[in-house]
Amino acid sequence: MLDRIKACIPALPPAEQRVAKLLLADPRSFATLPVSELAERSHVSKPTVVRFCRSIGYDGLADFKLKLAGTVNEGVPFVHRAVDEDDKPGDLIVKVIDNAVAAMLKFRNDAVGHAFDQAIGALTAAGQAGKRIEFYGVGNSGIVAQDAQHKFFRLGVHTIASSDGHVQVMSATMLGPGDCAVVFSNSGRSRDLIDAADIARRKGAQVIVITASGSVLSQWTLSHNQILIAADHPEDADRYSPMVSRLLHLLIVDVLTTGVALRLGPAPRAHLQEIKRNLRARRYALPEPTRRDPQ
Repeated sequence: MLDRIKACIPALPPAEQRVAKLLLADPRSFATLPVSELAERSHVSKPTVVRFCRSIGYDGLADFKLKLAGTVNEGVPFVHRAVDEDDKPGDLIVKVIDNAVAAMLKFRNDAVGHAFDQAIGALTAAGQAGKRIEFYGVGNSGIVAQDAQHKFFRLGVHTIASSDGHVQVMSATMLGPGDCAVVFSNSGRSRDLIDAADIARRKGAQVIVITASGSVLSQWTLSHNQILIAADHPEDADRYSPMVSRLLHLLIVDVLTTGVALRLGPAPRAHLQEIKRNLRARRYALPEPTRRDPQ
């Protein structure tokens, strides 16, 4: 949570930056001091303190303090363990699993409920209005986009996934008000994804970005008042293919899918049950016996 806030500082107004610096200097005190004291120490007004909390994705000061207190008091019971070239298979099992568990627990502590609420609301509205929901990602993130499309189309919404930069640009150009473009990026540096996101925004679509806080893409998202779900992790993608980031992004997809399904009501559940019945009938049906013509 603190690392994400630190990364977001450049995108904040100067007054809110002072609040952020006060927070980072002493998180425990920030979680307990009244708003008047926080405003005085930051040399800002009390409304500015509240605006800072909302700028980084929380409902207000009370919501932010609740999450902050949990972060500074509980911590995460596992730490990232770097994989070394001489690790034996047993070491790899422990490190890879511990890294995944640590990242998920850290994300649980840092996750901004307000951002998820906004994203689920936008996706639900698009689904109810028969609008389009499109998922964009390249490389490793393209696989996540395909998984998201696979989950969402079963809810009965109009959705596609694209991992080709040219197709993403063309597809984003066809979006309009009420549509949603969901962008996945581990690094937050892909030029193609930034271009597609900006085109979708200019066409009036709601853009939802899942990427690392502090990245170019995350700063673009905040500066254009779009929805950012930050997924941070200590993984070194330069040494091996990103694994933890993919798991975090897939986890976010599951949360969004579940939230949208619940808000859409009983209709998606009826679709899912019918799909399962049809698949079960196809999977377990015995083939007809082959008839042979008499000799």
